[in-house]
Amino acid sequence: MTATHAVFHTIALVVRPNTDGIAESVGSVVDFLTRRGLEVVFEEQTAAHLGMQLDDARVLSAAGIGAECDAAIVMGGDGTMLGIARQLAPFDVPLIGINQGRLGFMTDIPQEGMLDVLSGILSGSYKAERRTLLEGRVLRAGQTIHVGMAVNDVVVSRGAGAGMAELRVDVDGQFMYNQRSDGLIISTPTGSTAYALSAGGPLLHPSLGGIVLVPIAPHALSNRPIVLPESSEIIVEIVRGRDISVNFDMQTFASLQAQDQIVIQRSPHAITFLHPDGWSYYHTLREKLHWNEYPSGEGKLN
Repeated sequence: MTATHAVFHTIALVVRPNTDGIAESVGSVVDFLTRRGLEVVFEEQTAAHLGMQLDDARVLSAAGIGAECDAAIVMGGDGTMLGIARQLAPFDVPLIGINQGRLGFMTDIPQEGMLDVLSGILSGSYKAERRTLLEGRVLRAGQTIHVGMAVNDVVVSRGAGAGMAELRVDVDGQFMYNQRSDGLIISTPTGSTAYALSAGGPLLHPSLGGIVLVPIAPHALSNRPIVLPESSEIIVEIVRGRDISVNFDMQTFASLQAQDQIVIQRSPHAITFLHPDGWSYYHTLREKLHWNEYPSGEGKLN
């Protein structure tokens, strides 16, 4: 949806660590925000990594940001966004992404001209977009041993030196299949442009309510990606295999044993991205996936 009125008082800054020249960009954003009369706070890990003079700026945990901030500006790549989005999802703090990385599907504001774009957003001219998340519980002998949340995907995969994994998949209490493969990706629509895409999965528009299952190098070529309703409860059981793990956004993981189960469903939480007014998901796909064809051959690249 496009918003025309918004009130921002306190903004959190979350910055990708170990990025060359980041201090100058951060300084310009802080100056810009303070000149507008906004209070700027730093996420605690950002403050630790920056190693810069923060003057009198406050440092808050994710929970503190959730309690006090009207929005968070994330300066980094999609990995930085994934990490903070999971933490802030329970608090419904909207996220604004400035791309300091490479792809930038979620951190979509380019560094060049970022202050002009921020000015428009903070003046209330933006497009707000909700994204669903997944949550998963790892059960061993019926006991929960790990809980995770994912913006992109939950990935069950074998170790580099191990043979194929055999996985049993049940959906809403119904047996779907036993699969021998290198693993299985359970993805949100947001994650359909990430690992799931490289494994041959379909693109899902972020507004779709769906969960996509994408086998990783399946033994049987008839094991194809499938899109399930977002209300589905998916249980993946490890039948056999060595060095198998489950990853949440490739950032948190648990090692698995035979008969372990991963119970996956849509999270009750969601995240909100604030995009510049006029932002288009299709423009993002064209740019990031290099869909550079033009109608009737006009404007073709040489």
